[in-house]
Amino acid sequence: MIRKTQRIKKEVFLIFKITPTIKRVFSSISQPIKAIVLKSNSAHIRNLFPGEIMIRSILIYLSKADWARNLVTNWKFAWKAASRFIAGETIDDAINVVKELNKNGINATLDQLGENTSSPEEALQATQGIIRILEEIEENEVKANVSIKLTQIGLALNEQLCLDNLERILNNAKDKNNFIRVDMEDTPYTDQTIKLVHYLMNKGYLNTGIVLQSYLYRTEIDIKELIKDKVKFRLVKGAYKESSNDAFPRKKDVDENFDRLTEIIISSAIEQGSEVVSSNGRFPPVTALGTHDEKRILKAIQFQKMKGLSNDALEFQMLYGIRRDLQEQLTAQKYPVRVYVPFGTHWYPYFVRRLAERPANIWFFISNYFRK
Repeated sequence: MIRKTQRIKKEVFLIFKITPTIKRVFSSISQPIKAIVLKSNSAHIRNLFPGEIMIRSILIYLSKADWARNLVTNWKFAWKAASRFIAGETIDDAINVVKELNKNGINATLDQLGENTSSPEEALQATQGIIRILEEIEENEVKANVSIKLTQIGLALNEQLCLDNLERILNNAKDKNNFIRVDMEDTPYTDQTIKLVHYLMNKGYLNTGIVLQSYLYRTEIDIKELIKDKVKFRLVKGAYKESSNDAFPRKKDVDENFDRLTEIIISSAIEQGSEVVSSNGRFPPVTALGTHDEKRILKAIQFQKMKGLSNDALEFQMLYGIRRDLQEQLTAQKYPVRVYVPFGTHWYPYFVRRLAERPANIWFFISNYFRK
């Protein structure tokens, strides 16, 4: 009883302590958020309930605000909550997480957090960091490959700069018998990303693949074109704020398109010989589905069974810290599972975007404030 009373007193004290900060946060963002809500042409935001619109808009704003990053990253409980989704700040932290996943029969893809570098020097530094990841994977003999964002290695600065850095990464990966997954970012970079992957596949870099998003209207056409290059796909729904001119406005349509595109990719995988995940866990099959949506997973499995594709030729990919129960369930069913393991000091934007994607995660974040 005494301990309970002491804890209540502590929580009340903390509430009063952080109230001025909360007031300052909401006061400073009220006008920008109002502008976002009123002016947004986002396909997804317009279909949310008003409360969710406000929450997501606040989080989108905060993910890009330097002052908020500086404030939150100095809160100890913030990292405690974020560490559910982020392996740590160093490559050693990430490798340790991968080792634990491997023990449970799960492969990984490592992501060095950071994007939209602002100078060639930063892009080169990011490139060197990615090469170091490949070296650590090789040295530690873990079952993992690497995912990268092209804006991190210079795409927003200069396409040739990005291409040079990407070739350097792919050559290093080839030497170490490893695979590089090129993440898809928002629509200003879609054409360039597809163009570079197409160019490199035709140049003989077969150790790369691409991510495509089912919420974009264009994706079916993109998949059918990239199938000709025998590209390895990771299909996701998409998490960026996009215009209704580019993306399906309704979740129902995004889901239906995901199922339709899954069938196209699985059919293509069969035509290409039903390649399975490699024994070292680094090279995925043609079909990799990045989703935690059990309905999408069930639909994919039903179609896979109907077409006669083996389980080890259909990979499911999920985010670190999310739906571990589902990861274990699929692994038990002999499907290859790969977990996306992000790490690095630039964890704040990634973490806030995870909260924005699923506002229910906010309670997990807040509840950690009051835990001992």
